[in-house]
Amino acid sequence: MKNIVILISGRGSNMEAIVHACAQRQWPARIAAVISNKADASGLQFAQARDIATAVVSHKNYASREGFDAALAAQIDSYQPDLVVLAGFMRVLTDAFVAHYDGRLLNIHPSLLPSFPGLHTHERALEAGVKVHGATVHFVTSTLDHGPVVMQAAVPVLSSDTPDTLAARVLQQEHVIYPQAVQWFVSGQLQLAESCVKAPGSQLLMLRGIE
Repeated sequence: MKNIVILISGRGSNMEAIVHACAQRQWPARIAAVISNKADASGLQFAQARDIATAVVSHKNYASREGFDAALAAQIDSYQPDLVVLAGFMRVLTDAFVAHYDGRLLNIHPSLLPSFPGLHTHERALEAGVKVHGATVHFVTSTLDHGPVVMQAAVPVLSSDTPDTLAARVLQQEHVIYPQAVQWFVSGQLQLAESCVKAPGSQLLMLRGIE
């Protein structure tokens, strides 16, 4: 039985999707804890209502990123995690933190990496005029939004799209691929070699919503 610790900063809708999938599909894992850097993150209430342990490590209590990350890692490690999942955790992590969880730290980013790393991905996709946009689950490395890709989902960019409508369609697919990627990890079906990830059926790209 593997332990999953999920980090959030707000509602954590991807966290909710993972919690539901873990219970419904009976993964060989449990959500050991949900941790936030914000005490008012509404996702904490969702977790508490399901008897999942929660904790808050506020970045405002630390003078440096290094100090915050060390405290966060200590809190995470108290739950003996096999996997740490970033689900809308809005903090840039230090190299030391990333190295500590090397090979067991996943993130989801709302673009088809390596395109549009960083913030405001939907606005930038529309400005660039791309015809396909999406989301990427990847292992976290010291380079922001550039870790080995586990899984991607794509959606068409419509002529009528706004950043909000595009974001909503991408988010629907995030809720599909993130639980799947986590399930592969806890089931021992992901192989990470150098910068390449092998997944069941080599399903590194899932095209959705293009029909």
